Amino acid sequence: MTYLLDANVFIQAKNLHYGLDFCPAFWNRILEKNQTGIVQSIDKVADEIDAGDDSLIEWAKERARHIFRNTDTSVLSQLGRASLWATSQNYEPGAISTYYESIDYYLVGHALAQNSAIVTNEAPSTSTKRIKIPDVCAVGIFFLNPFEML
Repeated sequence: MTYLLDANVFIQAKNLHYGLDFCPAFWNRILEKNQTGIVQSIDKVADEIDAGDDSLIEWAKERARHIFRNTDTSVLSQLGRASLWATSQNYEPGAISTYYESIDYYLVGHALAQNSAIVTNEAPSTSTKRIKIPDVCAVGIFFLNPFEML
């Protein structure tokens, strides 16, 4: 199985449990598993990391640029499936609009196109105000948190 990492996996790992300076084993494991094709992420996550102002940007640019898969036509063709799911639920129009503009939308498209699991720190929600990755995974995507992946 291939695991696609959400931006919050990188950001929270750096900020909370696996700082780049005191836990290099975590980051090296990510790189090692990427070389075997098991761990990946997407270009939109790289863009979010690049928008920050910290050591994670340096790590991503210097050591991990190859982790981030480009969005291609196979991904774009799956976005309709994610859209259909979102509009068939009871979400508020603003939640749907925000979802279409989010990284999560593309992460789901990548997971559907590659038959991958999504690794995220998000939890399922019953709110109609925001669409969360675990909820969208009802379209047939396996999701887990980083600790389960490790």
